[in-house]
Formats: sequence, C-alpha cells, structure tokens
Amino acid sequence: MFLRSGCMLPDGLDLRQEQFCEMWMSVEDTMSTALDKKVRNAGWHFIWLEDVYSRFGIGRTATSAIGKAISLALNQIKGRFNAAEIDSVSVSRYPGFQVAKITLHARHIQQQASLSLIDEMTIRQLAAR
Repeated sequence: MFLRSGCMLPDGLDLRQEQFCEMWMSVEDTMSTALDKKVRNAGWHFIWLEDVYSRFGIGRTATSAIGKAISLALNQIKGRFNAAEIDSVSVSRYPGFQVAKITLHARHIQQQASLSLIDEMTIRQLAAR
C-alpha cells in the first residue's frame, strides 16, 4: 500500500510509513484488507476505485526496475486520490538489465461516504478565499 504524503487519516490510526518517492509513502506491514478494516472501524471510508495505472521500469536489478515502475505509476494517479495498492508485479530478465511491469489501483481514504464530496469541498474552500 502507498499513501500520498500528507494523507489525512483517522485519529489513532498509527501506520508505519516510509518515504517511497517525493509524493508517496510506503505503508509497512499492512495489507489493504487490514487497512480497510482499521479505517472503517474508525468511522471513515476506504474507497476502492476502478482507476488502474500500469507502467514499466528498467534497471540493472529487479529491485531497481520495480522501484522505477512503481514511481512512474504513482506519479500518474490523479491528485484527488490519496492511496494506491499494487495489483501485480512482473519482471523480465535480459542480459545486463531487467524490466518490471507494475499495475496499481487508485484508492482513497476519507471521512465522507461520497467521493463527489471531495470536489464540493475543494470548490467551497477555493470560493472562500
């Protein structure tokens, strides 16, 4: 699981996070089902979106190729969504380099039940300025 840096989370939800790239944190030792349960137990919503992002990364090792592919895929996720989950990882080996293909699904954690409220709240905040 990945969370956008600065992602709002319910009070008391302590997740071990590590900086993954400029805008994203990697959530350590937590699967999406466990995170979903924790978020819902706090009265918030963990929204599963249909958006899928797939990218390739090239590196000398599988680890570097996977890291590059994940970073590229995370950078494609729309700014309004604050979480992502890895769906699949595949690595092809070639002499001297490796190619990884990553597929991510966009997710979103929020207090409101309706995803459309995000846009309404953003418009209201901008209008109030």
